[in-house]
Amino acid sequence: MEKYIADERTGLKYELVGDYYLIVGEDEPEQEPIGMWGQRHLYYLKRHRKTVYASLLTSGKLNAYLADVDRQAEAMFELLVQQIAASEGITERLKAADQLEWVSRMNNARNRAMEMVNTELIFT
Repeated sequence: MEKYIADERTGLKYELVGDYYLIVGEDEPEQEPIGMWGQRHLYYLKRHRKTVYASLLTSGKLNAYLADVDRQAEAMFELLVQQIAASEGITERLKAADQLEWVSRMNNARNRAMEMVNTELIFT
Protein backbone atom coordinates (compact mmCIF):
# COMPACT_ATOMS: atom_id res chain seq x y z
CA MET A 1 0.00 0.00 0.00
CA GLU A 2 1.20 3.49 -0.79
CA LYS A 3 2.10 5.86 2.06
CA TYR A 4 0.31 8.83 0.42
CA ILE A 5 -2.52 8.94 -2.08
CA ALA A 6 -4.48 11.83 -3.58
CA ASP A 7 -8.11 12.04 -4.68
CA GLU A 8 -8.26 14.20 -7.80
CA ARG A 9 -12.02 14.54 -7.53
CA THR A 10 -11.96 16.22 -4.11
CA GLY A 11 -8.37 17.47 -4.06
CA LEU A 12 -7.71 15.80 -0.72
CA LYS A 13 -4.51 13.96 0.14
CA TYR A 14 -4.45 10.91 2.36
CA GLU A 15 -1.70 9.33 4.46
CA LEU A 16 -1.52 5.70 5.47
CA VAL A 17 -1.56 5.45 9.26
CA GLY A 18 -1.60 1.85 10.40
CA ASP A 19 -4.32 0.17 8.34
CA TYR A 20 -6.26 3.36 7.55
CA TYR A 21 -5.89 6.33 5.24
CA LEU A 22 -6.38 9.62 7.07
CA ILE A 23 -6.73 13.05 5.49
CA VAL A 24 -3.45 14.93 5.46
CA GLY A 25 -3.95 18.53 6.45
CA GLU A 26 -3.55 21.02 9.15
CA ASP A 27 -5.23 19.78 12.27
CA GLU A 28 -4.95 23.20 13.87
CA PRO A 29 -4.62 26.60 12.27
CA GLU A 30 -1.04 27.79 12.17
CA GLN A 31 -0.24 30.02 15.10
CA GLU A 32 1.79 33.16 14.78
CA PRO A 33 4.92 33.33 16.90
CA ILE A 34 4.67 35.54 19.95
CA GLY A 35 7.73 37.62 20.75
CA MET A 36 9.03 39.28 23.88
CA TRP A 37 6.28 41.91 24.07
CA GLY A 38 3.50 39.36 23.63
CA GLN A 39 5.01 37.14 26.30
CA ARG A 40 5.18 40.05 28.74
CA HIS A 41 1.57 40.95 28.05
CA LEU A 42 0.53 37.31 28.52
CA TYR A 43 2.25 37.27 31.90
CA TYR A 44 0.44 40.50 32.83
CA LEU A 45 -2.93 39.10 31.74
CA LYS A 46 -2.45 35.90 33.72
CA ARG A 47 -1.50 37.74 36.90
CA HIS A 48 -3.65 40.89 36.83
CA ARG A 49 -6.45 40.48 34.24
CA LYS A 50 -7.59 36.92 34.79
CA THR A 51 -11.07 37.38 33.33
CA VAL A 52 -9.71 38.91 30.12
CA TYR A 53 -7.18 36.09 29.86
CA ALA A 54 -9.84 33.42 30.41
CA SER A 55 -12.17 35.03 27.90
CA LEU A 56 -9.49 35.22 25.19
CA LEU A 57 -8.32 31.70 25.92
CA THR A 58 -11.77 30.11 25.79
CA SER A 59 -12.75 31.99 22.63
CA GLY A 60 -9.57 30.84 20.86
CA LYS A 61 -8.43 34.40 20.19
CA LEU A 62 -5.55 34.57 22.69
CA ASN A 63 -2.74 33.79 20.25
CA ALA A 64 -3.96 36.24 17.60
CA TYR A 65 -4.43 38.93 20.26
CA LEU A 66 -0.94 38.43 21.68
CA ALA A 67 0.62 38.40 18.20
CA ASP A 68 -1.15 41.71 17.44
CA VAL A 69 0.04 43.26 20.72
CA ASP A 70 3.56 42.05 19.93
CA ARG A 71 3.53 43.64 16.46
CA GLN A 72 2.18 46.95 17.78
CA ALA A 73 4.69 47.06 20.63
CA GLU A 74 7.64 46.25 18.37
CA ALA A 75 6.64 48.95 15.89
CA MET A 76 6.16 51.47 18.70
CA PHE A 77 9.51 50.52 20.27
CA GLU A 78 11.45 50.93 17.01
CA LEU A 79 9.81 54.27 16.29
CA LEU A 80 10.49 55.59 19.80
CA VAL A 81 14.15 54.54 19.69
CA GLN A 82 14.58 56.31 16.35
CA GLN A 83 12.86 59.45 17.60
CA ILE A 84 14.85 59.58 20.84
CA ALA A 85 18.12 58.98 18.99
CA ALA A 86 17.34 61.72 16.49
CA SER A 87 16.30 64.23 19.15
CA GLU A 88 19.45 63.64 21.20
CA GLY A 89 21.87 63.65 18.28
CA ILE A 90 22.88 59.99 18.50
CA THR A 91 24.25 59.53 14.99
CA GLU A 92 26.60 57.35 12.99
CA ARG A 93 29.15 60.15 13.26
CA LEU A 94 29.10 59.80 17.06
CA LYS A 95 29.40 56.04 16.63
CA ALA A 96 32.53 56.44 14.52
CA ALA A 97 34.04 59.00 16.87
CA ASP A 98 33.27 57.47 20.27
CA GLN A 99 31.77 53.99 20.23
CA LEU A 100 31.48 53.64 23.99
CA GLU A 101 29.55 56.91 24.29
CA TRP A 102 27.31 55.88 21.39
CA VAL A 103 26.52 52.51 23.01
CA SER A 104 25.81 54.17 26.34
CA ARG A 105 23.43 56.72 24.83
CA MET A 106 21.68 54.14 22.62
CA ASN A 107 21.15 51.83 25.59
CA ASN A 108 19.68 54.76 27.48
CA ALA A 109 17.35 55.51 24.56
CA ARG A 110 16.32 51.85 24.25
CA ASN A 111 15.61 51.58 27.98
CA ARG A 112 13.44 54.69 27.95
CA ALA A 113 11.58 53.47 24.86
CA MET A 114 11.07 50.06 26.50
CA GLU A 115 9.63 51.71 29.60
CA MET A 116 7.23 53.75 27.45
CA VAL A 117 6.03 50.67 25.56
CA ASN A 118 5.56 48.77 28.82
CA THR A 119 3.53 51.64 30.26
CA GLU A 120 1.40 52.32 27.17
CA LEU A 121 0.75 48.84 25.77
CA ILE A 122 2.01 45.94 27.78
CA PHE A 123 0.93 46.63 31.35
CA THR A 124 -2.47 48.22 30.67
